[in-house]
Amino acid sequence: MHLYLKGIHSLEQYWQIRENNDSLLEYIDGFIYMSPSPSTKHQRVSRKLGRAFEEFLDGKTCELFYAPYDIELNTEKMEGTRVVIPDITVICDPGGFTDARYVGVPDLIVEILSPSNQSHDLVTKLKLYMDYGVKEYWIANPMLDTITVYTLNEKGMYEQHDNQRDTGPITSKLFDGFQVDLIDIFKIEKA
Repeated sequence: MHLYLKGIHSLEQYWQIRENNDSLLEYIDGFIYMSPSPSTKHQRVSRKLGRAFEEFLDGKTCELFYAPYDIELNTEKMEGTRVVIPDITVICDPGGFTDARYVGVPDLIVEILSPSNQSHDLVTKLKLYMDYGVKEYWIANPMLDTITVYTLNEKGMYEQHDNQRDTGPITSKLFDGFQVDLIDIFKIEKA
């Protein structure tokens, strides 16, 4: 994750820049960040993990969205607005949908690490999602074939719910009964 422009910008300036730009740009604390293009493995992990969530959510009220889809984080307990583009987002409250984006706090967010965005997803976004009250935050690391699941505790702090590497089931605390085996997420089928 790299700064797109130096300096601090208003939310209005961010939206003006976005109107004339096709880059994946996020707005956090006045800074505009540009997301890197996802790698082949990143795309595969996103598709496989998303498919597992879609199958589980079929027939339920929650919806799944893939990047690029804008999430305008907004809640009464936090001052200001941040705009992020998570790799996978699960939203159960339909009240925040607009024609262009979701305004509010998603229930679950998945970020898939790339070599250039690790600290952004592991530090900046973890704190941001925790502060806004995203109930569950999944971090998938295709370079190490790991997934870590964080859930909010009763004090509004993230605690690690699950962590797996290479193989074995990873579970959700938020969605009781959801699990997926890491080998199904990270293995590459040979042609």
